Amino acid sequence: MSVRVDLADGRCRTCGSALDITDCSDIALFCECSECGDSYEVETDAFGDGCATYFPALMATKMQEGDDT
Repeated sequence: MSVRVDLADGRCRTCGSALDITDCSDIALFCECSECGDSYEVETDAFGDGCATYFPALMATKMQEGDDT
């Protein structure tokens, strides 16, 4: 499971490149930079979308795969 963050919504805090959300939990999105490989977790609404764009899609996919933790 991986979702690319729209560059208008957010970029890597280290190098400014594109971020991929690689996992999520009830309280966090786990991001990895596509360029430098830096990884960190952010709040579910970190990309200014009010938790409406990235979090629901990721959580739905995670639950369909049987991993709802």
